[in-house]
Amino acid sequence: MKMILITLATFSVLLSCQQATSTNTSEIKKGMIKVTILYPNGDGKTFDMDYYSNKHMPMVANVLGESLKVFKIDKGISGRSPDEPIPYLAIGYLYFDTLSAYQNVFGPNAEKIVGDIPNYTNTQPIIQISEIIK
Repeated sequence: MKMILITLATFSVLLSCQQATSTNTSEIKKGMIKVTILYPNGDGKTFDMDYYSNKHMPMVANVLGESLKVFKIDKGISGRSPDEPIPYLAIGYLYFDTLSAYQNVFGPNAEKIVGDIPNYTNTQPIIQISEIIK
């Protein structure tokens, strides 16, 4: 019972710490494409959340333009239990209406976006592209 309460408390903290920023007031809906950028934690890994949230992601939103409907940022604060390290330093989310909308704007801007990564982290991001189901 104690472990369940700790896990629920940790989950509540994670939800309350989610930082959401939008490029407009679009709603996230079924069928949209979500690009998830995970920044794994590990020995010697660093992450500058201030730079990421105030410079990198706004720059990404600017270069991706109207095709990007919404972006969100999560900051890792705990693992499954208080004594476990966070698995990810941060997670970014980019939302698009279609996969082709993402592909059409990311490709021409990939060098600028990827080239900025060393300004805020020394970890290699993991990318997953998903379709919103619910």
